[in-house]
Formats: sequence, C-alpha cells, structure tokens
Amino acid sequence: MMKFQGSHILSVSQFDRDAIARILDVSAQMVPYASRQKRCHVLDGAILNNLFFEPSTRTRVSFGTAFNLLGGFVRETVGEENSSLSKGESLFDTAQVISGYSDVIAMRHPKMHSVAEFAEGSSVPVINGGDGANEHPTQALLDLFTIQSEMSRFGKGLDNLDIVLMGDLKHGRTVHSLSKLLSLYKNVKVTMVSPTALQMPDSVVSTLTDAGHQVVITDQLAGNIACDVIYQTRIQQERFASRDEADLYRGHFSLNKQVYQQYCKENTVIMHPLPRDSRPEANELDTDLNDLANLAIFRQAQNGVLVRMALFALTLGVTP
Repeated sequence: MMKFQGSHILSVSQFDRDAIARILDVSAQMVPYASRQKRCHVLDGAILNNLFFEPSTRTRVSFGTAFNLLGGFVRETVGEENSSLSKGESLFDTAQVISGYSDVIAMRHPKMHSVAEFAEGSSVPVINGGDGANEHPTQALLDLFTIQSEMSRFGKGLDNLDIVLMGDLKHGRTVHSLSKLLSLYKNVKVTMVSPTALQMPDSVVSTLTDAGHQVVITDQLAGNIACDVIYQTRIQQERFASRDEADLYRGHFSLNKQVYQQYCKENTVIMHPLPRDSRPEANELDTDLNDLANLAIFRQAQNGVLVRMALFALTLGVTP
C-alpha cells in the first residue's frame, strides 16, 4: 500500500488500485463534514499555502474549503505577478521558503512539470492542482469518485465501464489524468470524440490499449455516445496560440437535450470538469440540460471538496 503521509501528490501515475480505493473510501467518510452535519478540528493550527499561478476558481476555492473544513488555516498567492517568481526567483527557492511557512502546499502553474520541480525544493507535501497541459491528479480522482457514485445508482462500478471523452482531448489535462486512472480497471471501453486536430495524445491512448481496453477514436457523435458516462470538456483556449485558432473548433460538439435524447442511453450520466463555456458560439453543454437528473456536473464539483479533504487527511496523517 502506498505511504501517503508526508508524500507529494503530483501524478496519477503514483497510484495503484489499492491506493485509489483508499482515497475514495476516505473521501466518502468526509461527507458529513463537507455537508456541515459534523465539525472537524483535526488540522487545527495547520497551514495550507495555496499557490495558484494560473487562473482558477473551483480548484483553488475547493482546496481552501477542504482545508478549512478540517480545521486548518489557508494562505493564498494568486497570480505569478504577485509572487517573487516575477522577480526571477526559481521554483526551487520559492519552495524552500514557502514550505517553511506551511504544513502542506497546493499549487497550480501553467508550465508542464513545474509542480514536480517545485516539490523538489519543498520540505512539506505538495499537491498538484494542475501543471499546464500535463496533469490534474486531484480532478481525476474526484472524477473517478463521481463516476463510482453515479454508477452505484445503477448497480454498476468502475470495472466494465463504457465512457465517452469528448471535446478538446489534446489539451485537456483532466481527460489525460482520468484515462490513466481508468486504465487500472477491468474491461473499460473509452470512446474519444474530438476534432482530428484535437485528438487524445498517443501516449494516453497507449496507456489504455496496453492495459487491454477498447479505445474508439472518432469525430462523430452519431452512434458513438450511447454509453454509461459522457465526459465533456471545453476548448482549452489558453493552450492555443490565439483565440482565432481556438475558435476554429469551438461549438463542434455541443450537447443539448435533443442530442441527448437522440443519441444517448436513458441513464447516460453527463460530466464536465467546469467551467462550461455557455457562450452561444460554444455552448458545449446547453442549459436545457440543467433539469436532467443525470447531469452530474454540479455534484462532480462538490465532490472535489471531499476528495481534497481526503488527500489533506492522508498526506498529513489524520485519517480515521
């Protein structure tokens, strides 16, 4: 079993099925605290430093909320221009200093592998809140928790899953990390729906196929989205050279109630890491889906607090 206490959480690659099961189990135990039915003070006096050098709402706020719900204090630095990195300080030096002020650090940075570089200089656990187009391990874990929770309503689990990943699969770090986790389960079918230019990287596809899973790559909705779960992603405009380039692909795979009723199964669950782009030219998930019982996107966002609470508890050694 993976040793969590004192460890960095940098990549989904560091987890096996037993470690994931432990995280999901502790996440479920956090429900009464996240729902304010019980109060928790196990991290009373502990300090989280939230270092977010790339725009974020849900991830940053849910990290802070999770730590507060465990009784700890949160300090935040938002934007590289508000840190000594803007003065030429290295990630290593920043880590040496900030870790001396902290019990744990959550970090997001636009450069791939930057969080791992930062962690080399940290004396306390560092949790990756997203590093460029590379990985988003806590999002993948909350996505897995959500899939498990949603599928349990239909008597299903994570094995034998039929899932569609749709949208900007090239730049979407959430689907990269989720695919790597799904590869650990049995008999998973993954249909990847995207424009040809935004297909999933070969290395991620190989992770699934090498594990014996069925992968379908297509640019067509019709006949391909009658599944257990659709995981929709937005066009990652910040990863393109210009907005004009991103606009070439915006709105290609919009999902609305008509499309859902025409092509999906009755109980197909819809997920999205948020924010969804609701502008008319994109409208990737139409608001006419908001009253759909199987629209799980807001439950998914709330699950982020549970999973991040679990990761703080595990890395700081205060789990039940």
